[in-house]
Order: sequence, then structure tokens, then C-alpha cells
Amino acid sequence: MADKFDEATQKELSDFLEQQQTQAKFHARVHSLTSMCWDKCVTGTPSTSFSRSEESCLQNCVGRFLDSSIYIVKQVERQREQQVFSG
Repeated sequence: MADKFDEATQKELSDFLEQQQTQAKFHARVHSLTSMCWDKCVTGTPSTSFSRSEESCLQNCVGRFLDSSIYIVKQVERQREQQVFSG
């Protein structure tokens, strides 16, 4: 089926699919983060607001998750750069 499209259309479709896959991965990570932090931090029955300890735990949990994600992305970028320069 891809053979029926010209090169520009194939590139556009490829870019679109890559963007959609990236977006799906992002949504999956947000869902994972939400679930993980909720299970760790919300210990009582949910009400209209979080307790101070729950709110603090959620903020710390999200912060650590984001920090570790940023660290991992930077490490992957460094590895890619090293591969490009050495390859």
C-alpha cells in the first residue's frame, strides 16, 4: 500500500505516525505516573481535597518522576550523539 504513495506523501505519513506514537507513549507515561503516585500517596478515602501530607507526597513523587525522566532522556541523547560521532 505504501508503494502507491509518492515519496513526499510517504514521508508525511511516516512523520505523522511517529508523532502519534510519541503522543501515545507520552499518554501512557502520564497514566503510569498518575497511577504510581496515587497508589503511593493517597492512603485514605479521596475527598474534595488532599491532606497536606498527600499533597506533599504527590508533588515529590511527580518531581522525582520528572527528574528521572529528564535524566534518562539526556543519557539517551548523549549515547546517540556518541554513536553519530563514532559511527
